[in-house]
Amino acid sequence: MPVIGSVEGEKDALLHAAGLMLISVRTAPKSAGIDDVLAAVVYGKEKDAIVAEMEKIAEERKIWGFHRDSQNLRDSEAVLLVGVKGTKKFGLNCGACGYATCDEFERVVKTKVGLDFVGPNCVFKLLDLGIALGSAVKTASVLNVDNRIMYRIGTAAKRLNLLPEASVIMGVPLSVKGKSIYFDRSTKP
Repeated sequence: MPVIGSVEGEKDALLHAAGLMLISVRTAPKSAGIDDVLAAVVYGKEKDAIVAEMEKIAEERKIWGFHRDSQNLRDSEAVLLVGVKGTKKFGLNCGACGYATCDEFERVVKTKVGLDFVGPNCVFKLLDLGIALGSAVKTASVLNVDNRIMYRIGTAAKRLNLLPEASVIMGVPLSVKGKSIYFDRSTKP
């Protein structure tokens, strides 16, 4: 009789859960039914590249939180990246983006003004990103996969051009341990 050990079985199950999280992202409700949300599961050497980029950012910016979060990602089996093509207009002329009309918003050159992401972004596209993230972490929770939405992972993923069409990316590291590694974290070195 074959035996699947805990470590091997948990890794396989976690990657399966990550695939189900991709489905949750894809099927999450989107404004006007327009799907501008992007997602990918990253593990192995590619995940390690994100860790290295986070450590590089920590040194550049002297922000210890990037070190802390890079350690969380290092200790994770995989990470779900969720991004959005947020620089596309929606058509309501709501002004939440800072422009009077969607046409005015669309004419503005979309660029990386801050350190991390491209903007301006349509508020409805950003809401779609949030809903997709919520749907994905709900799936992880139902499947007992520890996770935490992390801005800093998305920052590194954006710098590595992992979801090239995304203007904003968030990362959701995934872990199966005896205790969640994403909480009770030290806030200082």
